[in-house]
Amino acid sequence: MGGWRRARLKDRTALTSTGRALTFEVPRWPGHLPGQHVDVRLTADDGYQAVRSYSLAAPADTDTIELGVQVAPRGEVSPYLADELPVGAEVEVKGPLGGWFVWEPGTTGPLLLVAGGCGVVPLMAMLRARLATASDEPCTLIYSVRDPQEVWYREELDAVGAGVDVRCLYTRRAPEGSGRPAGRIAQDDLRGLPEPVGTTAYVCGPTGFVEHTSGLLLAAGHRPDRIRTERFG
Repeated sequence: MGGWRRARLKDRTALTSTGRALTFEVPRWPGHLPGQHVDVRLTADDGYQAVRSYSLAAPADTDTIELGVQVAPRGEVSPYLADELPVGAEVEVKGPLGGWFVWEPGTTGPLLLVAGGCGVVPLMAMLRARLATASDEPCTLIYSVRDPQEVWYREELDAVGAGVDVRCLYTRRAPEGSGRPAGRIAQDDLRGLPEPVGTTAYVCGPTGFVEHTSGLLLAAGHRPDRIRTERFG
């Protein structure tokens, strides 16, 4: 893992009104697994430091890493990273961190990814890695957001093509013509998936979402030791 490394901001992409994808160049980056995260440290001119954790949104790519940043209301770090840190400026990162909530390319069996809001970020790294393997194992992403404007990576998810089943669920406002009314994820939303036996499930999102979804998966027959969770908030 090592200590703190200098990271230079290369690019910033707006994904939603409050969600950003930030690409950093990190010399001698050691690589990482999909699902891992990093700590980001900012240091003010007076020496004050603030540290926050952010998920890696893409598989390892030489010395480049991509982070997903959601602006937190009255946040100290996220608003600055999302909209103020100049391209070319440096921060410090430590990582990669985390060893349980990871997916390793080459893992056999169906892959089920369930995200709530910005919890899609580490799952996006898994999905991208899975697509890069050209595996024929079933892969499903169930993505729950409040309304259509809050979908991260919309264009990329729309273009994943055959072999990956992407299901967007809306809790507050569904798009016009949607066959599913707005509401929290329910047992019916898990229909048509591969058999639970042999499936590895990853669930990421706010604590309430993760606990509710994990309960649905257990009721559907998924094995507890094959449900991996990561929560925030």
